[in-house]
Amino acid sequence: MTLDRKIKFAVVGCGHIGKRHAEMISRNSESELVALVDVKDKSVLNIDSYDVPLFETLEDLFNSGIEVDVVNIATPNGFHAVQALKCLEANKHIVVEKPMALTKQDAEKVIFKALHVHKYLFAVMQNRYSPPSAWIKELVESGKLGKIYMVQLNCYWNRDNRYYKPESWHGKKDLDGGTLFTQFSHFIDIMYWLFGDIQNLQAKFNDFNHQNLTDFEDSGFVSFDFTNGGMGSINYSTSIWDQNLESSMTIIAENGSVKIGGQYMDKVEVCHVKDYVMPDLAPTNPGNDYGAYKGSAANHHYVIENIVDVLKGRDSITTNALEGLKVVDIIERIYALKS
Repeated sequence: MTLDRKIKFAVVGCGHIGKRHAEMISRNSESELVALVDVKDKSVLNIDSYDVPLFETLEDLFNSGIEVDVVNIATPNGFHAVQALKCLEANKHIVVEKPMALTKQDAEKVIFKALHVHKYLFAVMQNRYSPPSAWIKELVESGKLGKIYMVQLNCYWNRDNRYYKPESWHGKKDLDGGTLFTQFSHFIDIMYWLFGDIQNLQAKFNDFNHQNLTDFEDSGFVSFDFTNGGMGSINYSTSIWDQNLESSMTIIAENGSVKIGGQYMDKVEVCHVKDYVMPDLAPTNPGNDYGAYKGSAANHHYVIENIVDVLKGRDSITTNALEGLKVVDIIERIYALKS
């Protein structure tokens, strides 16, 4: 690929996340949005600001003759794997929103196909780009914390009937997958990114106030050991009244304690580490605003920048496919404890 040519993107799924992808592509001087794909009519999608054709299906896009380098998949979770395989079959690089799939087996199929057709597979985990995440990654890898004793991940958000609308895919087992897949997989990714795989899992689940809204639990306690040493837990709920409470990670280690908190794990609340002075961090981008709801850190522009850099041979992938697979694997193993 020539360095002076713009990377041509198509986005499938024109919901909140898909529009964010489209906006970040449009803002990048080295990328070009060439098409959108969605089953809904243009009159209800609010995409008039994008002067590109809208197709109903991926097949329609690929049969149109429009040149596309990369397809960004931002559809309901249950469609990610099958659409990723279609795009790879058409010899396109793909960007898959979290989660890559709803089962480890489907994620493995996507990875194998990408390798077979020699195309890049980008798994979107944009929270890694937030200043607190980049800082804690550097601190953990420096060894200054010493042995990791305990890690506690707390994710307490509000998701009620304003979010789980009857006509929405949210809350449907086959399309959503569950609370950990849709709401909290970004934070599980950060934990895995920092501390590695987990084992010896135990869990307890409950459905406090979503019996008429979703096909799955709204809350859970999960405990485990890290394969690399130390123990951890994930405590999560979407039964919080009215608004999000927090997403936080507390690290208890040999040489100190750290807590990253705020609603979206975007603030360093505690840093008390032996012989260490915390540096000043750049401001964190505000969380995405989805009407009454906010989601993860607004760092999708970094994702698009990385894609462009990788395709032009200037950088490596920041979130590779195997890491995306591992997050699916961890969540699948947690949910296996329900049965």
